Amino acid sequence: MNFEQELDKRIIEIEKVLMDYLPKQEGYYKTVIEAMSYSILAGGKRIRPMLMLESFRLFGGKDTVLLNPFLAAIEMIHTYSLVHDDLPAMDNDEYRRGRKTTHIVYGEAMAILAGDGLLTYAFETAAGAYDFIDDSSDDALSMYKKISSAIRILANKSGIHGMIGGQVIDIESEGQLATKDRINTMYKLKTAGLIEASMMIGASLAGASEKELAIIESIAGDIGLAFQIRDDILDVTSSDEVLGKPVNSDEKNDKSTYMAIMNLEDAAKEVAYVTDRARKAYRSLSYRNDFLEALIVKLMNREK
Repeated sequence: MNFEQELDKRIIEIEKVLMDYLPKQEGYYKTVIEAMSYSILAGGKRIRPMLMLESFRLFGGKDTVLLNPFLAAIEMIHTYSLVHDDLPAMDNDEYRRGRKTTHIVYGEAMAILAGDGLLTYAFETAAGAYDFIDDSSDDALSMYKKISSAIRILANKSGIHGMIGGQVIDIESEGQLATKDRINTMYKLKTAGLIEASMMIGASLAGASEKELAIIESIAGDIGLAFQIRDDILDVTSSDEVLGKPVNSDEKNDKSTYMAIMNLEDAAKEVAYVTDRARKAYRSLSYRNDFLEALIVKLMNREK
């Protein structure tokens, strides 16, 4: 398997799904839709929808007709979080993925509305999966239950007990020397929340059991934790050009990170430990997806 070639194929596949689900830029309020599109089409590796897709395939999923609305929805929610994260009231960043952030281009008020629009439209998009169910089919009830479960997961992991909860801890930890446990909890919610949602929804729609979903949630939690620790490392070792956003922003914003409580070498060891734990949990499953395993390792060793 040529990983980079396979990665490019999946990005193209996901980009097509996103384009299919983006709202048309029309009407008196089209500016907010333009800002939404500007934000979501800013690039990126589409990690969350890709993890959803590969988790779906891990458990034998084939037809993505019910999955596609969720592929688009998870990227919309992730993008909304970035738009709001960049606002002056939050991290006050001017660049994201190598270009001007949404509030710099469209203004702060429109950026807030674009984020709100992406979040709300994400759930409208996800609920659209119900439209693909044939009520006369024998498995209609099962499909209704799977979609309802997926929407519940999406709401839980992106809400106060997931990503938003983690963001609250982040804000309230600024200027403080937080404990490792507090930082881990913040990362598990803020970063791992959407990764957990992605992998659990993919697995659930493919028919994974409750026990298998619990294992997937554990794997995804560790992926998110290691991903964020790696992000802390890159914030002090990378460059603006490579990272696509300003480096040393955590220190500038007085954030509680791994770099505030340990050195680079120990942080790198933590990434390796958490990654190894995720791989062991993955190997406890009865299914295999070579690309998914390679993607997980790639994420932990990324340079941007």
